[in-house]
Amino acid sequence: MSAQLNPAQRKAIRYLDGPCLVIAGAGSGKTRVITQKIAHLVAAGFSPPAIGAITFTNKAAQEMAERLGAMVKLPEGQRPLVSTFHSLGVQMLRRDGQSLGLKRNFSIVDADDAANILQQALGTTDRKVARAAQHRISLWKNALVDPDRAAGDAKDSIEHGFARAYRDYAATLTAYQSVDFDDLIRLPVQLLREHAGVAQAWREKLRYLLVDEYQDTNACQYELFRLLVGPRAAFTAVGDDDQSIYGWRGATLENLHRLSTDYPGLKVVKLEQNYRSSVSILTAANRLIAHNPKLHAKKLWSEYGTGDPVQVVPCEHDEAEAESVAMRLQAHRFERRTKFSDYAILYRGKHQARVFEQVLRK
Repeated sequence: MSAQLNPAQRKAIRYLDGPCLVIAGAGSGKTRVITQKIAHLVAAGFSPPAIGAITFTNKAAQEMAERLGAMVKLPEGQRPLVSTFHSLGVQMLRRDGQSLGLKRNFSIVDADDAANILQQALGTTDRKVARAAQHRISLWKNALVDPDRAAGDAKDSIEHGFARAYRDYAATLTAYQSVDFDDLIRLPVQLLREHAGVAQAWREKLRYLLVDEYQDTNACQYELFRLLVGPRAAFTAVGDDDQSIYGWRGATLENLHRLSTDYPGLKVVKLEQNYRSSVSILTAANRLIAHNPKLHAKKLWSEYGTGDPVQVVPCEHDEAEAESVAMRLQAHRFERRTKFSDYAILYRGKHQARVFEQVLRK
């Protein structure tokens, strides 16, 4: 497998002498690097259960676990931990939450239940108001802001009202022995901050940490990561400042800067070879992202040849856009004698799919 790696990938995988940041451009094989690095850690003598890989979605964690399972054959109880931040938080609270007054069988409220509690706290039947408060409270929790500080920092009467609701909401969750989604990271941070013995136990349990999509971490997730790695700082963070998409839920590129500041010996490895696109696409992408604020400049490149030029086609509205795409697809299919399954239409949100489906059914 090592022969299939490029030099930058090999450097990222083999570096074990300190904290490591891998700047992984789009399509540069970052999942391969993470799974190969875990295999390398095992080969270097790390106990597999003492290795943790953290990502953002259950789907990504499942894919990583499947790839790793094909490479490192181990019984289920002896495998590295592959988890989302929130799943790891659940494990921490089930095991040590008693130190915070939580019972092992605490419940996790979903978004609808949380909105119901907030409607009561706000004294309103307006679901939109409750959802707005829920979003604001989520941002406060992700920034490690408690109800008292939220009240002190409130800028207007609406925020003052949300801060009061935050206090009542938190008290209700505590009374019900319940937590919400954001608490699954906030409370483990509190746990590790306030209980040194628990923090040390988790640092011994997870002696090497890998974090995927690092650019999407918020302040709370960064603090959990920092507390878990401790003074040993045995970690690899993988991310790309040009692919940050979760600013709306508190993610901040400041965490990339903090990593360099908090860990002065940080080794930075850039993955710039792209395995997904042609040179034409990468040239266009490089020109666009050149306008982004940079912490770690990079330039994507490919061995896949020049490829067809990128075309930008302006359309008056979404139906015209769909008709243009369908017409071009049909013409290309007729010329090349291809199948519909040879094509893909990419769109930003599910709401945009319907108009394409309608046009293609004609």
